[in-house]
Amino acid sequence: MSSRNDCQPQTFTKPALGETEVTELVERVFGLKVSWVRPLPSYDDQNFHVRVSRSKGAAEGADEYVLKITNSEDSQEPDLIEAQTQAMMFLSAEGFPSATPYLTKDGNIMSLESGGSGSGNKKYMVRLLTYLPGMPVAKIATNTQIFYEIGKLAASLDKALSEKFHHPSVKSLHRGQFIWNLANVPLLDQYIDALGQNKYREVVEQVIEQFKVKVIPKLSSFRACINHGDLNDHNILVDSSSASPENPQYRLSGILDFSDMSYGYYVFEVAITIMYMMIESPDPLSVGGHVLAGFESVLPLTEEERGALFLLVCGRFSQSLVIAAHTALRYPENTEYLMITAKTGWKHLMKMFEVGQEAVEKMWFETAKAYTNHPPA
Repeated sequence: MSSRNDCQPQTFTKPALGETEVTELVERVFGLKVSWVRPLPSYDDQNFHVRVSRSKGAAEGADEYVLKITNSEDSQEPDLIEAQTQAMMFLSAEGFPSATPYLTKDGNIMSLESGGSGSGNKKYMVRLLTYLPGMPVAKIATNTQIFYEIGKLAASLDKALSEKFHHPSVKSLHRGQFIWNLANVPLLDQYIDALGQNKYREVVEQVIEQFKVKVIPKLSSFRACINHGDLNDHNILVDSSSASPENPQYRLSGILDFSDMSYGYYVFEVAITIMYMMIESPDPLSVGGHVLAGFESVLPLTEEERGALFLLVCGRFSQSLVIAAHTALRYPENTEYLMITAKTGWKHLMKMFEVGQEAVEKMWFETAKAYTNHPPA
């Protein structure tokens, strides 16, 4: 869900390459013969599922990839894309289910290319990434086991990046005004008119004001780290690891979309993850305790961090809902994808406010505490 290193969501031209152009591009830039291509949904870039055919004696490699064509604004920041890609390569080497790039014919991890009808001089950074198996969490009947595992993944991923990922490009992850960084909830003031005048706007205004008073002054007490920043139900893939359809067990098989990576805080990642896992759950208010338990099995939160969790989750709901509404007004052709979160997001945010911080936190913290007494096998 990236949108350049400033506070303007979608101030760019989304790529619009056709399948014929994509086939030619993959063959010309990466030297692979394309069997077929299929478009994949994307917020502001353009993604394609690509299958390649290999001639006898050809170099070994995968047969399926994702071609990622970055929007023209973000494409002007090669250091940022380099950092994201190097992070993916690092995580894969560390044993995380992360994609890795297929090198161009020149031996590079990415290439700046022109393309798309009516694009003028627009240039887009293209990468060919390994295709990861599995289905998005959004497509499965979620359970407490998968919420716990996802929480554990969120903590493990940020911890590994923050403690062991050292690459010159990492400095580009200091994205001070990046609209999707959770510290920047107050920037939503600029886009809130997209909601019109209604009860939803009133709640978001309350979130922003409380965020300014109760969260912003405490940021310096939170532990800093590198955030993935977008562990949503479409960016985490799972495979079924059991033969029982009545009681499926899942294993995490893929982490997608590193375009929202930035420096932030550990508590940001768990809040973002809780918010997105709530979207698909039939019992959304209970989700936070299971995600938190998984996260804290790797990295327990401090009292200050726990105290901010409710407003951070509300803040991420507000970011997602306001920015989607703002962007959908400007790009109505992409409304269906942009408004995925809004289908249930407003209901969940309103319910959190109705139940109240104290009661929601009590539910989350008691659930998390139960795991410490009976940890999962």
